[in-house]
Amino acid sequence: MPGIRETRYMPYSAEQMYDLVADVDRYPEFLPWIAATRVKSDSETEMVADMLVAFKALREKFTSRVVKTRPEEIRVHYVDGPLQDLDNVWHFRPTGEASCEVDFSVDFKFRNALFEKLAGQFFDRAFRKMVAAFETRAAELYGSSSSSATSVA
Repeated sequence: MPGIRETRYMPYSAEQMYDLVADVDRYPEFLPWIAATRVKSDSETEMVADMLVAFKALREKFTSRVVKTRPEEIRVHYVDGPLQDLDNVWHFRPTGEASCEVDFSVDFKFRNALFEKLAGQFFDRAFRKMVAAFETRAAELYGSSSSSATSVA
């Protein structure tokens, strides 16, 4: 299954970044291509949510089960939608009192192998754009810091 991984050092606490990622209701406010979300159920440790992705005339709904381990990890498991599989994991590791390392990985599998090969390149660019949107949102919510986020490949 193809995958993408990104690690960033952020000038925000692990708790702040966890809260930002766990706030699925707000995704349409800042994430590109997310037209709507609907949280079906939510507890301290698990959430089930729908996400409507819109790109030009294409609109697809994904349902995911989100397993939350505050403030270290968020695991998103694909339940239903247009792909065969889509899972992602966020790890939040404190690196100081007000900083953390955020490790984000996505594994995906399209139903059609040819489409997977073609869309894989777009998926990589879309992934990076979404990571940048989370960084921008963190700066809006928590204030910008003199030290900026850095990427680790």
